[in-house]
Amino acid sequence: MKPVVAIIGAGVAGAIVAEALARRGDVEVICLERAARGAHAEAGTGLNVGPNAMKALASHFPQIAARIRAASLPWRRWTTGLTDGTILWDLDLATVADNPGVRIRWSELYRLVREPLDGMVEFGASLEHASFDASGATLRWRTADGAVRVRDGVDLVLGCDGRFGWLREAAFGPSPPSHLGIVIYRVLFDAAPSVPVDEYGQWFAGPNRLLAFRLPDGAIYCAGSFPIPPGDPIPETMKDVATLRALYTLPTGLSPTCAALVDGIVGHLDQIHWARVQDGPIRYAHRSGRLLLLGDAAHPMAPTLGQGATQAIEDACVAAHEIAAALDARTPLNAVPASVAARRTERVRFVSRLSRDASDTMLDGADPVAGVAWKREPGFMRALERLYRATPEPATSPARALS
Repeated sequence: MKPVVAIIGAGVAGAIVAEALARRGDVEVICLERAARGAHAEAGTGLNVGPNAMKALASHFPQIAARIRAASLPWRRWTTGLTDGTILWDLDLATVADNPGVRIRWSELYRLVREPLDGMVEFGASLEHASFDASGATLRWRTADGAVRVRDGVDLVLGCDGRFGWLREAAFGPSPPSHLGIVIYRVLFDAAPSVPVDEYGQWFAGPNRLLAFRLPDGAIYCAGSFPIPPGDPIPETMKDVATLRALYTLPTGLSPTCAALVDGIVGHLDQIHWARVQDGPIRYAHRSGRLLLLGDAAHPMAPTLGQGATQAIEDACVAAHEIAAALDARTPLNAVPASVAARRTERVRFVSRLSRDASDTMLDGADPVAGVAWKREPGFMRALERLYRATPEPATSPARALS
C-alpha cells in the first residue's frame, strides 16, 4: 500500500511540495484548500520574494524558479531614505546575495504554483478534525458542497494553512502572538510610468514608514506603517486621509515619489488591508511524527525583511527533499517532521530574530537616520549575507516529479 501524504493548504509551501510529489508513483497525495477555486485570482497585493528563496528554488526545483522569474520583475536594489527625498542607503543586493529576488503579485504567484497541480487540489475544503498517533493521522473535512469526508491511516500531514490556520493551535495548543507595536497596512494601485517608483524602496518620517515597489503590470505595491502600543487595537482615527498625510509629511515636505505614494494610499482607503506586526514561537514537528507545519503555520514572523513567503519556499524545498528521500529509501514518513525541524529551526530562528531587529526604525520614538546607519555597518551586512546566501543545500535525492 502506498504511503499517504495530506497537504492542508495549497499556498506557496503546500503547492510546491504537492508538485514535487505529484508525479511519483509511490505516494498518494491529498491536498485540501479552504478557499474556493479561483478565490485567489485577485488575492492580496504584491510581494517581494527574497534572493534566498529564488536560490533555494533554482537548486532544488529549477522549473519552478524559471516560471516565477518569467512572470516577475527582478529585485536588485534596496534604497532607504526620508520622505522628503533624503537618501540614507542604496544597497546593491549583488553585494550580499548570489542572485536577485523577484517582485510579483500574490495572485500571480498563487497561479504559478497551483497551475501544475492539474485538479489534484480539493478547493473549498474546510478541515474540522485531526488526530495523530503512532498508527497514523485521521482527518475529517467538509467539502465545498457540504459533504463530510473522513480519511484515516494518513502517514504524514503537512500543515500549510498559515499563521492563523486551524492545525497549529489544534495540534500544539494556543501560542499567543508577540506584538512589536507596529501597524502595517498594504494597498495596490495603478500608477503611470512617470510615477518615480521602481525597485524596492523605503522612506521614513520619524518611525512612520512607506515601502513601495513596481510590479510587472505597472501597478505599485505600497505598505505603510506607524507605531502603536504593543497589543493595542488599531485606532480608527488613524485611518483617515488627513491623519495619514500628516504621518508621512516632514517639515521639509514630501518628495515627488512619496507624494505619489501618499496620494495612492488615501485614494484607495477602502482597499487597504490593516494588520499589526507580530511574530510567534516556532512549531515544526508534532510529537506523533505525523504532522509537520510549514511556512507561516510553523513560524509566524515580522514582515520587515519580506521573509514570510520566502521562508515558506525554503521550508518547501527541505520538506520535499526529506519526503522524497524517505520514499526512495522506503522508510516510514514519521521521521520526516523531526528531520525537517532539525534542518530548519536554527535557520528560521535566525531569520525571525533578524526580522525583529530590523524593525527598530518603525518603533515608537525611533530615529530612522541612526537606525539605518547601524544597518550599513559590517555586522548587519554580514547578517544580510547570511540571510540571502546561506540557503538550504541542493537536494541529493531530488523529487522525481521535477528532476
